[in-house]
Amino acid sequence: MVMAAFHHHLTTGDTWLARHGLELDGRPIAYFCAEFGLHNSVPIYSGGLGVLAGDHLKSASDMGVPIVGVGLFYTNGYFDQKVNLDGWQTDSDEVFDLAGTPIQPLAGPSGEEWITVVETSGRPVHVRAWKMMVGRVPVYLLDTNLEVNAAEDRALMNKLYAGGPQLRIRQEWILGVGGVRVLRAVGIDPAVWHANEGHAAFMFVERLREHVEGGASFEGAVNAVRARSVFTTHTPVPAGHDFFALDELERVSGPVWTSLGIDRSRFFALGTMPGDAQNFHMTVCALRLAARVNGVSRPHGQVSRHLWRDLWPDRPWEAVPIGHVTNGVHLPTWMAGAIQGLLAEHLGPNWTEHIDDSAMWDRVLSLDHAKLWQAHLWLKRILRDFIREDARHRFAGQLKEAAAVVGAGALFDPDVLTIGFARRFATYKRANLIFSDIDRLRRLCTNPDRPVQVIFAGKAHPADTPGKEVLQSVYRYTRDPSFEGRIAFVEDYDMHIAHLLVQGVDAWLNLPRVPLEASGTSGMKAALNGVPQLSTLDGWWQEGYDGLGGWAIPTGADGTSSDAQDAESCYRLLEEQMVPLYYTRDGRDIPLGWVERMRHALRLGGRRFTAQRMLADYVREYYLPASRADLAGDVPPTD
Repeated sequence: MVMAAFHHHLTTGDTWLARHGLELDGRPIAYFCAEFGLHNSVPIYSGGLGVLAGDHLKSASDMGVPIVGVGLFYTNGYFDQKVNLDGWQTDSDEVFDLAGTPIQPLAGPSGEEWITVVETSGRPVHVRAWKMMVGRVPVYLLDTNLEVNAAEDRALMNKLYAGGPQLRIRQEWILGVGGVRVLRAVGIDPAVWHANEGHAAFMFVERLREHVEGGASFEGAVNAVRARSVFTTHTPVPAGHDFFALDELERVSGPVWTSLGIDRSRFFALGTMPGDAQNFHMTVCALRLAARVNGVSRPHGQVSRHLWRDLWPDRPWEAVPIGHVTNGVHLPTWMAGAIQGLLAEHLGPNWTEHIDDSAMWDRVLSLDHAKLWQAHLWLKRILRDFIREDARHRFAGQLKEAAAVVGAGALFDPDVLTIGFARRFATYKRANLIFSDIDRLRRLCTNPDRPVQVIFAGKAHPADTPGKEVLQSVYRYTRDPSFEGRIAFVEDYDMHIAHLLVQGVDAWLNLPRVPLEASGTSGMKAALNGVPQLSTLDGWWQEGYDGLGGWAIPTGADGTSSDAQDAESCYRLLEEQMVPLYYTRDGRDIPLGWVERMRHALRLGGRRFTAQRMLADYVREYYLPASRADLAGDVPPTD
């Protein structure tokens, strides 16, 4: 029955794209990204960027949008997280069984193991491709671990985001140049080329080479590439964007400028920032070679226009041509089955065919309080069972102290107000902000009548020592007996744990320092399960906060605030609003006021923050115009 439904999904012509009468030139969109988070069994993702890319492709399959994904096959994944008894994160290789994945190798045009060859670092590197189907959508993953390659080249794709800039630039060169060549080798001629973050910017350079070798002038090649290109930036701070020293790029690319018909300085000018002639910035290259550029939320679009204003010195920053498409999340992936079943009962069995109908989502506000609460309690107990079982296994493995077992969540109580925080442990995300006043937090957690418990999860980047220090500071509180086991850290965060957390906690906590959160999607996933969010007004929450589906930590008149101000606001909201609302029950032991917030959170997530809405925006505002384009638009100067 399930397979029959899946077959119907793959073969029906009645798709969103067809129903809306949209046509994308009969050719696909090529979607390049350095990572794809599709399922925890294929660990080639590190966090939000990859999961967002995975949700993008899943929605394309659902909606019948012709997309082909291009990425890298990291044979050792990202990393397994182990936390020592002192709270320090250690990193080990993630080993996964290829036989347990839907990834299949592709043979070359004449049966070779490799699909194409890329010249890099002064020698040919043979590139293999693997194919994975995401419903209707094919994803091609590139790999260089072939006997024909030099040992150094075979190890290029061992791990995601490993090593220093010398490895990173070679991975990105293979992704961009090799990705274009693999698509050509398998006979795919995209109508539109979409680079998801600057890691994929070399894809534009390879297409320049194709046009020049086909007879175009360099200026004509730039116009042609720009006309059909889309670029999405995800990072609101300069330090988060990849850049490489010019001599590093030259070692990797060789004299690629000769095939472009230009000199060395003109090639490097594609990626140089005004005032920085020593480095090649991947985002700058993408901004110069894509006519359509977007941030990933309304405030991020504004931040990006200001951040890159120097590339358009002749205009005010407000007029910089960078728009926005606010991120969304794939509803069938992130909404729990219990919530989907409840909506099917309330909205009708075919409700998923009307996700883009805002009036349907208004009907969520009449969901029965008791049924929604019981579904939530069921999910909360599933989370409890997982955390306790995980703590038991870790006790049998590496956790040999009682305090460490308690800190892993062994005392999780499903009757207690439970707050979830699961993010990458970067300093600006401020996982430790809630510990600013230890006595105040301790009183909240250990109140005998209205206790609170907080569950943390997340990884720090292996090279991010400050992020590891934040994680360590949080972990140490899990071992503090004065908190009575109310603070827990769940180790080795992945998509499976993410599902359980966004579905099973009572409230989602998000504390980025404004304006450093480009979008954030974890709170959207929580909202789709009726879990309200407490967050600073940044990223998507600045757009989504309506006073009904969650709580907001206010900013000052200038749009910013201090850590001390944000911590004070967080405590006050917990003490004066959230805790009383959660523990105020009717005669059936249902917190009616809290469930009302849950209904509004669910409505908000469904109406405005699904990946289907996101992809529809890309189709109408970016893909369709690019597929019909014959003009390059506004090119930032390179002098």
